[in-house]
Amino acid sequence: MSVKIKLSLMISLIVFVLLLLNVILNEYSTRVNLRSDVEMSMTSITRQIAADVLQNTGENEFVQSVLIDKLKMASYSASDQLPRNVAEITSEQLEQVADHIGVSRLSVMKKIGTNYSIVLSTEPKEVGMVSTTWTKRQLIVRDEEDKNYQFWVGPDARSNNGNAVLLGQETFYTDSDHDYIIRCYLESDRLSDYQKMAHSTAFLDDMKAGNPTILEITGFNPNVFNADSAIRIPSIISSKELAELPIPFGTYEYRSTAADVNDVHTALKGKQVFRYTTIHNRDVIKSFILIQQPKPYVIGLVLDKKPLMRLMDEQRTNQLYISAVLLCIVIICSYWLSKILLRPVRAILWKVNEVSVGRFDSSIEVKRKDELGQLAQRVNAMSKNLGIYMAKLKTAFEENRTMKEYLESFINQTTDAIHVVDLDGRITQVNRAFEQLFGYSTEESIGRLLSLVPDHLRDEERQTLDLLKSGKPLTARETTRITKSGEWISVSVTTSPIRDRHGNIHAIASITRDMTSRNKMEELLRRSEKLTTVGQLAAGVAHEIRNPLTTLRGFLQLQLETAKLNTRHVDIMLSELDRINLIVGEFLILAKPQATRFEVKDIRFTLGDVISLLDSQAHLCNVMFVTDFGYEECRISCEENQLKQVFINVLKNAMEAMPQGGEITIAIRHHERQLCVSIADQGIGIPEEKIAKLGDPFYTDKDAGTGLGIMVSQRIIQSHQGTFEIKSKVGVGTTVMITLPLYRDDNSAA
Repeated sequence: MSVKIKLSLMISLIVFVLLLLNVILNEYSTRVNLRSDVEMSMTSITRQIAADVLQNTGENEFVQSVLIDKLKMASYSASDQLPRNVAEITSEQLEQVADHIGVSRLSVMKKIGTNYSIVLSTEPKEVGMVSTTWTKRQLIVRDEEDKNYQFWVGPDARSNNGNAVLLGQETFYTDSDHDYIIRCYLESDRLSDYQKMAHSTAFLDDMKAGNPTILEITGFNPNVFNADSAIRIPSIISSKELAELPIPFGTYEYRSTAADVNDVHTALKGKQVFRYTTIHNRDVIKSFILIQQPKPYVIGLVLDKKPLMRLMDEQRTNQLYISAVLLCIVIICSYWLSKILLRPVRAILWKVNEVSVGRFDSSIEVKRKDELGQLAQRVNAMSKNLGIYMAKLKTAFEENRTMKEYLESFINQTTDAIHVVDLDGRITQVNRAFEQLFGYSTEESIGRLLSLVPDHLRDEERQTLDLLKSGKPLTARETTRITKSGEWISVSVTTSPIRDRHGNIHAIASITRDMTSRNKMEELLRRSEKLTTVGQLAAGVAHEIRNPLTTLRGFLQLQLETAKLNTRHVDIMLSELDRINLIVGEFLILAKPQATRFEVKDIRFTLGDVISLLDSQAHLCNVMFVTDFGYEECRISCEENQLKQVFINVLKNAMEAMPQGGEITIAIRHHERQLCVSIADQGIGIPEEKIAKLGDPFYTDKDAGTGLGIMVSQRIIQSHQGTFEIKSKVGVGTTVMITLPLYRDDNSAA
């Protein structure tokens, strides 16, 4: 797809998104505004209905009061014209009075038993009928004070006269002068027509006819309306019906009783309720609004939602049609505009293709001064610079390739094993010496975590890596590693970080040198030095053994001459024999080859054994040992015979440095988690320039020396994770400081 088409599509897509957003926002705004208008319209219609209800209720009560007043006056007139005793009244007389007072029917009621029955009436069918209305009056209303009569208005009554429905009203009257009750009943088709015209709910039908979206108007009495209410809707609105009936006016066909009860009670709190729902498979809007006059009631209004949605659909269709036309215009214009704008790009594209195949000599002819012209000039300059840089890169590439081959040859030909690991410990590179030393091939090593470190050294290795990552330099260290076959080998390891150009460590390189041959050579040197030391000690041991032997010979000769056994002499002889046995045992322990095995020993006893061994030679040299071991425990993990060899070497050197005799001070001090053993003599001292050379192989000032004693001693102390330090001053003496780590078991550490 060309850039021209892509640019045209991008512009069209942006315009499409904008038009779509405009349609969505317009529909949302229309929906919100239409909803607000509908709710305001429903509120206005509800207020209008409330005003009509208030007006009709007042008119109804006015007609009712006029009718009651007329019947009350008729009752007064009938009581004056009729006899006091019911037995004296005749039917003719009753009809005459009815015609005179202008009522439809006139009846006389008498209490028979517990009920009031009609005993005489202008309508023969009523004779014998029981009036429950008057019975209720008797149960509820008492005689009014300061009055000698009672007047009671009965409910409205309706009767059929052919096809016409007549509206009627009955009243009851009695006083203390009559022993009966006068019942007047007025019925008239004129009265019915007037009430239908003035007091019916026909205005609700007129309102629905004028506004087809109104489906239903319902009046709710919130005090009695509930889910179990019996629905009876009268045709005439009165204050009594507003207070007593659950639905005093309107219709209630679009009902959802449970939700309507909840909304009616919500509206009773003064909050207007609008509910969008579906009833009878029709989308409707129901509103519930509280009206306070003439009695507190709620008017429910049901509107058809379909005409409103039709209006929204029409508006949406118009918007989509307009948007589609605009989008087509934008697509055509953007394509034409892209074609004009991208015409100079073709020349630039040709130049880029030339550069991509390595031809940098040709240039673009620049005729424009706008941004595309500047771009063409920059492309020409870039092409020229790229030609120069490519020549330099070829030279640098050849140099790098030569250097890489040289380094790879160096790494692969060196005898030291080299491997590189990432920060997670996975091997990323190895050389041939690594494969030969550890037995792993390159395929087996790359990307894997190899177990090269013994279990007991993993904590030490982890601490070493932490120090390396923290930026501290590390010197070569002698340790142990495991090969693929499980063999343990002694090695010297040099670990270095590999950093990126930002100075962050991203890998670690290790150079491992096999120390097996060198360690064997050092062991031979230690044995040679030990044999030399044993030979030098032989004279002192022989002298020390000769003294108790002379004593033994003398006591034996004495007992042979006397032919008696002296127990005191026997005890001395046994003591001397024990001394000889001790000296020979220590001498054999020092001379006999021992397997290297670390054990927990108290260094005070080790020094005591060495002092006992050298004591006889010290007497010959007029040397005295002064010890200061303290009282604290001095346990260390060591190979005791090797430490004895170190102490013998140091003490022998100290005795040889004092040809005239003197004192050798041996002290032990605790320093944090280490023991410091100091051996100080009063000899001739060592010049400062020679101290640095001590420990070098075969360097010595002695005529019969080998120069290996100090070197072997230093190696032994290093293998015990300690330090060996010599301080000396000519004419004053020499002090050897040996520092060893204290042994800490779990209980002592806690």
